[in-house]
Amino acid sequence: MTRKNTEVIQRGCVYRRVVYLAPAAATALCYQCRGVSKNILDILIMKQVSEAVNVPACFISNHEGFLGSIKNFIEDFVVTEIDIYGQHVNTAAATQTPGCASSVGNDRTNAEYKEDSHSSASQDVDVPLDWGVHDPLPSLGSLDLGVILGQSVSEELEQFVLTLRDKNPPELELSLGSFADKHQRASVHRAVRHRFPFLMTVTIQPEIRVREDPDYRELSQLVKEDEAEDFFRFIDAKVRGSSYTFGPDDNKEHRTAVHHFLNRRFGKLVETKSFNDQGRTSISVRLRERGRPKKRTAEERKDDEVYTAFTLCKENLETLEAISYMAAALGVLPSDFTYAGIKDKRAITYQSMVVKKVSPQRLKEKNAEFQNRGIRVFQVRSVSEPLRLGRLQGNHFDLVVRDLRPHGAGDTHSSGGDVHTRLAALVKEAVENVKARGFVNYYGPQRFGSGQSVQSDRVGLALLKEDMVSAVRLFFTPEEGDDPQSHAKRHFLQTDNAKESLALMPLSKPRERLMLRALNRYGTGPDGCDQAWLSLPHSMRIFYPHAYCSRVWNEAAAHRLTTMGHSVRRGDLVWLRQGQNKMEDARETSMAQIHVVTDKEEQDGIYKLEQVVLPMPGNTVKYPENAMGTWYRERLVRDGLEDCRFRVSSLKLNLPGCYRPLLAVPHNLRYQLQRAASREGGRTMAGSESLTLTLNFDLDSSCYATICLREIMKCDP
Repeated sequence: MTRKNTEVIQRGCVYRRVVYLAPAAATALCYQCRGVSKNILDILIMKQVSEAVNVPACFISNHEGFLGSIKNFIEDFVVTEIDIYGQHVNTAAATQTPGCASSVGNDRTNAEYKEDSHSSASQDVDVPLDWGVHDPLPSLGSLDLGVILGQSVSEELEQFVLTLRDKNPPELELSLGSFADKHQRASVHRAVRHRFPFLMTVTIQPEIRVREDPDYRELSQLVKEDEAEDFFRFIDAKVRGSSYTFGPDDNKEHRTAVHHFLNRRFGKLVETKSFNDQGRTSISVRLRERGRPKKRTAEERKDDEVYTAFTLCKENLETLEAISYMAAALGVLPSDFTYAGIKDKRAITYQSMVVKKVSPQRLKEKNAEFQNRGIRVFQVRSVSEPLRLGRLQGNHFDLVVRDLRPHGAGDTHSSGGDVHTRLAALVKEAVENVKARGFVNYYGPQRFGSGQSVQSDRVGLALLKEDMVSAVRLFFTPEEGDDPQSHAKRHFLQTDNAKESLALMPLSKPRERLMLRALNRYGTGPDGCDQAWLSLPHSMRIFYPHAYCSRVWNEAAAHRLTTMGHSVRRGDLVWLRQGQNKMEDARETSMAQIHVVTDKEEQDGIYKLEQVVLPMPGNTVKYPENAMGTWYRERLVRDGLEDCRFRVSSLKLNLPGCYRPLLAVPHNLRYQLQRAASREGGRTMAGSESLTLTLNFDLDSSCYATICLREIMKCDP
């Protein structure tokens, strides 16, 4: 087998810039460069297209593997949550209706991070799905007009807004349609006002109409347009005890005009005052205290205590997208839904959920409506409490790998029968190896923003170095091509004009729009970039430093295996707690449950490699007391983090760190090989057969199915 790029860069036995190298040759090269015994280091080189790939090519087993393709069809990747009792959450439904549909499912739990109650990666994810889920204000997804109004009406509304802004015609109105359900009307009012604060919504039952808000027009003539928008969002949110501050204004007469307008139009809701900060004067607006909360009726208290559990099956939808749609249809907030973990968009996924303030009967009545959006609910029942994030044992996977073929060009000239016989032997060896030895518990490439020009870990490194300007510019690095999002990002980097870039940024990109809005208001210098990051919810901000720490963990795992082998060594860290091998439990453990292996324990072989854990960098973890501890320190120094406290005070970020098992082991692993007609370009090829592999297995939460498959196949699936 030839290599397209002859330049090989060695980094601790992880070779970069190698487009393809046959496994046998890769193994020989790796052992030769290290000068160590083959039975100690089972290292294989695999396809890696860029140094940006953050999943090292170090494996725990030395079988040859095979090639194949996954996710060819929607049913090729099905994920079913396993509850805390070890039951598949779709068990009862399996005999009622065949699967709902989708593709690679993934789960995120709060398994690994002590520092925040949001989810980490629990299987394979294409995009970071844990952003803004638990923010106290309504999440961005809950206000998706495309979900609430439907795509056609949403586009009509956006066109109406453009007409309103360009021509400013008097008394222009648009009908959004009729909504018989009062809860649905409330969702429409809230979503429209959040997206377009300059509009007012009017109900002429059951129809809802929108027109320009005259109060907004008057305020926007006194202050900046983005300030007027932010003020109206502040008013609509009505968060008790909150306040809003306009930008500095040293013109007393102008401030007086603003005070008079606010008191005339909103005097019952707010109180205003001017204050001086570092020689600049600004107006602060605070919601008035309304005294003691009104005593709630028994009926209202009873409604709040209603919890309904159900199993959700979704197709081609992110978990939060499905929740947003259901919340809009039921007239509740997305925060009224609780779940054990987030599943990926591209999967047939089954998961448990609990919704507050919705009766089982009302949820069942909406099922037909949900099914139009690729959502089905079943096993609906009353429960006494919400579901806690991370309350699951793991996930069950049903995967299909199609068009199997051996590694290497030599096998392509063999007869079909010979190839199938060889493939059957390769598959059996691979599955038995992984069943017995497990796989290296890497974070998958999607953890770092797979396919993006600048990956999330690089943004996270800039944040940990408190270089906010660089972090912002990395965040806005465009992809190749001229799609609207990339065009807006490119415009910002070239012009530094946040206002124009905001106008170009699609409405479907809420994170980018939030940051551009803040950059427009506060400027693009260091202080403005601070404010831009603070405009994102905490879970969005902390995702990036977590991605960096995940990359370091991946590199640490590969270095540990390549330099210290597959035995437990003195100074390694092991997890002592019995009957507990999932890292979400580590969040509640004391440091005493992490044990440092002694010389005698190494000699006596007390511990197994499966018990070894490696720390995720942070400010509370201990590091291995052997060469790995030195490696961690040198690794952080190489990135300029020798004095890093893993706190970014200006962004209210704290990373205590955690411990992650070096290896993960699939449970109940089964496989089946079948002959199938070969397909090319969507057409069946006459007289040609290929092998299809079906895999079924369970993984603990926070483990990636594609990483397991990667160990089996010895290539990126």
